[in-house]
Amino acid sequence: MVLPYRLLIVDDQDGVRRFLHEAFAEEGYNVDTAANGIEAVRLAGIRPPSLILLDIKMPSMSGLETLEKLRQIAPDAPVILMTAYSELDIIEEAKKKGVRCYINKPFDLYEVRCLVRGLLLAEKT
Repeated sequence: MVLPYRLLIVDDQDGVRRFLHEAFAEEGYNVDTAANGIEAVRLAGIRPPSLILLDIKMPSMSGLETLEKLRQIAPDAPVILMTAYSELDIIEEAKKKGVRCYINKPFDLYEVRCLVRGLLLAEKT
């Protein structure tokens, strides 16, 4: 069964992108992945996402810079920040830009799935 949602996973780590892609595609989501902010913005322009999983630390365009550009394309899409660092200043800045929540790497897949499902269902109501 294909779900009516498109997820955009943005992370410079290939293993993280592949892991999340497989997990969410297996559940029936449409999934796009991007290795950097430039690619994420391009993909979102072609296929606007329902939800974005976004790494904070990436080369060439940071997660916050990417977030600003993605907000122009998909202003209402919930965003989950992914971070391996506890950078409270960046997280607070992201919350000011509408980020709903963040998860620390390494993360529990079950928790991420529940978070994604909950955010998407909240958007429908």
